[in-house]
Amino acid sequence: MKPTYLDLFKNGRLARCAEELRRRLTSCTLCPHRCAVNRLEGKTGKCRSGTLPIVSSFNAHFGEEAPLVGRYGSGTIFFTNCNLACIFCQNYDISHLGRGAEISFDELADAMLALQKRGCHNINFVSPTHMNYAVVEALLIAVPRGLDIPLVYNSGGYDAVDVLALLEGVYDIYMPDFKYMDPETAWRLSGARDYPEVAMAALREMHRQVGDLVLDTNGTARRGLLVRHLVLPNNCAATDRVINVVANLSRNTYINLMDQYRPEYRANECFDMRRRITLEEYDTAVEQALRSGLNRIDGIAPRIRK
Repeated sequence: MKPTYLDLFKNGRLARCAEELRRRLTSCTLCPHRCAVNRLEGKTGKCRSGTLPIVSSFNAHFGEEAPLVGRYGSGTIFFTNCNLACIFCQNYDISHLGRGAEISFDELADAMLALQKRGCHNINFVSPTHMNYAVVEALLIAVPRGLDIPLVYNSGGYDAVDVLALLEGVYDIYMPDFKYMDPETAWRLSGARDYPEVAMAALREMHRQVGDLVLDTNGTARRGLLVRHLVLPNNCAATDRVINVVANLSRNTYINLMDQYRPEYRANECFDMRRRITLEEYDTAVEQALRSGLNRIDGIAPRIRK
């Protein structure tokens, strides 16, 4: 199963995608905030970013989900800044404080190729929503130089469906967060009241494009959707409702119910968020997922139902 972006490069659609993304930067609508600033002229909106990629680091990552890590790691590229404003972000130095450096499209292509040379199974773009133009421009450089491994879209889930449709075929694996199902919680914690409806629509479009997660004979992801959900204390995220949406999309959806929440950055401003989750809260989330029919839960052995 070869990455679909290789065909897009050959038939010229990848170049046309870059042109359209660049055009949208003149009055930016790359994400649902639709700030309408001209990023080509150096103006910035919610993501505080211009045209060139801003990268904090790139490396072979072994802390991602098992299907991405494989034997040699996931080739992770962390983009600086974010189109969300999550007050509890564990990478707040990157997403909020702007740690990173602006690089050229050539340098971004070099990073992809270096990770492939190290043996990484994929190129994993973290927070790509506001950097999709830069990714596609770098692909136009990297593909003729030999890039041929799957690309992972690792986003916060706040993605515009029209932009995702434009990107069809660029990314082989979609790995969005699905954070909340309550608009007021989404506003209070991430500054996006419409997050639930936007994330649900994005999830449906991602699944339409790539389907359920497909693994090779070694158990390494080649194509498909992988959903992440961070379990929050006091069920702030409405985890049960998130799980129902995911299960209704496909009972074969691969989901990672993450238990690593800790109060970081400005989380202490919210009384409900001032502690880690309990074992009972996490177990409840897993049981809810199993009862919904989901049985591909990262780190949880499949159970045989009676």
